[in-house]
Amino acid sequence: MKILANDGISNAGIEALEAAGFTVETTNVAQEQLINYLNENDICVLLVRSATTARKELIDACPNLKIIGRGGVGMDNIDVEYARNKGIDVINTPAASSASVAELVFAHLYGGVRFLYDANRNMPLEGESNFKGLKKAYAKGQELRGKTMGIIGFGRIGQEVAKIALGVGMRVVATDKFTDEAEVSISLFNGEHLSITIPTIAMDDLLQQSDFVSLHVPAQKEYVIDRPQLEKMKSGAALINAARGGVINEVALVEALDNEKLAFAALDTFENEPKPEIKLLMHPKISLTPHIGAATLEAQDRIGEELADQIIGILKP
Repeated sequence: MKILANDGISNAGIEALEAAGFTVETTNVAQEQLINYLNENDICVLLVRSATTARKELIDACPNLKIIGRGGVGMDNIDVEYARNKGIDVINTPAASSASVAELVFAHLYGGVRFLYDANRNMPLEGESNFKGLKKAYAKGQELRGKTMGIIGFGRIGQEVAKIALGVGMRVVATDKFTDEAEVSISLFNGEHLSITIPTIAMDDLLQQSDFVSLHVPAQKEYVIDRPQLEKMKSGAALINAARGGVINEVALVEALDNEKLAFAALDTFENEPKPEIKLLMHPKISLTPHIGAATLEAQDRIGEELADQIIGILKP
């Protein structure tokens, strides 16, 4: 049986699948050619990440498909219920990349409070001619310890963010439509564990209390953060989105940065991927990454292994 990992899969995943007797192809097929490729090559499993979509048209046109797998959390690029109604198993790896996304949030946070996003732009240009001027410009950094971290969406990734925040010495508040509280367990290097129960609070309360707000929600039909929400945030707060593009009104975000309502923002996802708005890319108060939340070697190994385990369990129980 043949598997197409159209957006790639780790060597660990390939090895596990091949050991179980599958043939794994990693050819990157253009979306408009995907249906023909799947049918002509008798592909029974299609694995995607965020770059490839599996919509109704593809599902109807590819009768040999038995499994569609998403290497990651969100499955908004797959018509999940339609596929399942057609007898196709749809799988994903919701836990594999949680720690990687959480660490990226804090990479942005540490870079934000010490102006690294701006210093790394200006030091190559002015470091030799204006060293003292830049030093003065970046001399008013902050520490994260003692600040309040607000987490919107308190699932697996949100809880991983909370673990790091607690370890840093931050106060953590969270909001979630489906969770009243969550027990966060922190694993220490010596095998010991610390657990803390964090109740969720109303969204408005979180916005008013938080020094930093990080979003960890699925794709939405409407903005989670729009002008009314930005207005309720603390003056000088910061906003981080490593969740999904389209959950923040990017026009309103730029306005909030320009009028100094927010100190900085960090974006890993954008409304218009893969062509983010130029105002975001050029803004001096935005820390930017190109949707790499799950893109660590460790996470990719976990994703590949989890997909392999699920596929083997379904097709070769």
